[in-house]
Amino acid sequence: MHIKIKPFISKLVVLIIFGITACQPSNDSSKNRPNIIIFFTDDQGYADVGCYGVEGFETPHIDRLASEGIRFTNFYVPATVCTPSRAGLLTGRYPKRYNLHEAVLFPFSEGGLSLNEYTMAELLRDNGYTTSIIGKWHLGHKEEFMPNNQGFDMFYGVPYSNDMDNYYYKEIDFQSPPLPFYRNKTLIESGPDQDYLTKRYTEEAIDQIRNRGEKPFFMYVAQNMPHTPLHASPAFIGKSEKGLYGDVIMELDWSVGEIVKTLKEQKIYDNTIFIFTSDNGPRIGSAKPLRGKKAETWDGGQRVPAIVAWPGKIPKGVVSSDFTTTMDLYPTLAKISGSKVPNDLKLDGLDISDYLLHPETTKLPERPFYFYARNGEMEAVRMGKWKLHIEKSRGWDLEESGVFPVSLYNLDADIGEKNNVVDQFPEVVEELTNMMKEFETEL
Repeated sequence: MHIKIKPFISKLVVLIIFGITACQPSNDSSKNRPNIIIFFTDDQGYADVGCYGVEGFETPHIDRLASEGIRFTNFYVPATVCTPSRAGLLTGRYPKRYNLHEAVLFPFSEGGLSLNEYTMAELLRDNGYTTSIIGKWHLGHKEEFMPNNQGFDMFYGVPYSNDMDNYYYKEIDFQSPPLPFYRNKTLIESGPDQDYLTKRYTEEAIDQIRNRGEKPFFMYVAQNMPHTPLHASPAFIGKSEKGLYGDVIMELDWSVGEIVKTLKEQKIYDNTIFIFTSDNGPRIGSAKPLRGKKAETWDGGQRVPAIVAWPGKIPKGVVSSDFTTTMDLYPTLAKISGSKVPNDLKLDGLDISDYLLHPETTKLPERPFYFYARNGEMEAVRMGKWKLHIEKSRGWDLEESGVFPVSLYNLDADIGEKNNVVDQFPEVVEELTNMMKEFETEL
């Protein structure tokens, strides 16, 4: 496992890296490396975007982003709920590798994302980027685990989910405080008006873009919405046919549009990688035609909308059915930004940079993907078109395979996981079961 580099060593490493590595052509200077924005929504379902078949409201700005880049239809997150999903995004690794795979962190939790993990923000900052997170963190609210100690130069937002605002946990007799709102390490507000969270995050992103320095920047816009309780600013109330949920998504779409507009005004849009996706499936939205929702290992809980645009570099209007995950973003952005991944860092994500630039001629390899339930247990594996799902309620003893009901689905022919073909392909069941056992043993 990679241990974080001390500051004085880090500076030396940066100098060495810039001298010997580059993802861009060798005549590119560091200032021409792309800016990176990850726009990460909370509990937005697969079908909660216009170009994914939304019903009852429109998302023209996100749809336009898709028309200017690649829209993925087989894009997964490594968890069914907030905390482990965000951890997987920022580390490129399954959260079980660092014991952050069960449930979520609460205002009474003592832990957080391990300080031994080398986050995407640390990687990019060590290689010449300014880094910021705007919005929801949810990887530990104790100061040692907060964003400024995990590679982010700037933090503007809240440490955990908006439903944890002044919430009483009767099981343990714990009263959480009003939702804390931070700028870096300073608490600037308690219990903010959540109607304005999306608007405030958008305004902060715009301000940071306009006041950027000479360095390329990495901006992680982690919106609280559409996690419940739902909130939208007055300008968007009543805008959709789907009630408040549609209003909330329409404001998120507006947020994407405002950020893109600012990038264009600043004449840096063409050199910015813009990634839009969600942390897991919907609680009250739609994952149609997928089965399941948030907190479930059916595809509806972990297959999410995902769009990657980089004008002039990534071809326009591509719809990709190749299997990809948020964990792929770490090695991919490292390559594109010319950042060096430590040799001793074991990543679960795949560098898909060549595919992004040349999707018509590049084919991604088949590889297994493991689904961990909210209770931390592995419940499924996907390999190619096949997905094996093990239904269990109390964990899985690796020495007693077959104790729990097992189902097998051909996702190419049965995207909704409706037709169990377990009896027709025993050899596939055996192969995938062995994959699950071996991976669990490795971890």
